Order: sequence, then C-alpha cells, then structure tokens
Amino acid sequence: MSNRVYVGNLAWSVSWQDLKDHMRDAGDVQYSKVLTDRDGRSKGCGIVEFSTVEGAQDAIEKLTDTELKGRKIFVREDREDGKRGGGAGGADRPPREPRAPRADPTPAEGGDSAPA
Repeated sequence: MSNRVYVGNLAWSVSWQDLKDHMRDAGDVQYSKVLTDRDGRSKGCGIVEFSTVEGAQDAIEKLTDTELKGRKIFVREDREDGKRGGGAGGADRPPREPRAPRADPTPAEGGDSAPA
C-alpha cells in the first residue's frame, strides 16, 4: 500500500485546494492535484498524497462515498504510485525507427463481381 490515493467522480468545479481540504479528514495531506486535460479542464479525478500510509488507508475507508461539492466521491489506492507522466509522451524511450511507406492498394481487375 502506498501513501497516495486516487479520487474519482469529482465535480468539474473542484480545485486542488477543495480536494486537499476534504481529504484532511483522513490525515496530513502533503500534495493534491486535480487531473486536467490539455485544455486545462478537469478530468473529474485527482491524486492525493498523505504523509503516511495510514492516512491513505483512512481516506479509502472513511472518505469513499462522502460528498464533495454535491457529488459522491470514491477513493482507492493510486495504482500509478508516482509514475504519472507530465505529458512528455514517453520522452525516456528511445526514438522509433521510421516506418516504410504503405503501398496504395490497387483495385481488383474486372470490378467487384465474383468469378463465374
């Protein structure tokens, strides 16, 4: 078990501060983030990091199905465990070899009719 949790079903209006304040009921929150798309709009979920594993466990037990800004949230262990990318798109991978160009398919001679 990690000290990070994933929080789902967040209202679009929930900020990182709202999330952090709500999650403090379970323990000392070190970090909170509402995940957003490329346009900055909320994805309706977030990550919260507690100072202890016990804080994360308490959050899962005590805060699942609690209401935050009018929506019942769910809390589970963060399965990514700190490996969440910052949008680099695999910057740590070596570049791919270029692909060979695709050949254009040629239509079958004689049209679409089946052989007699």
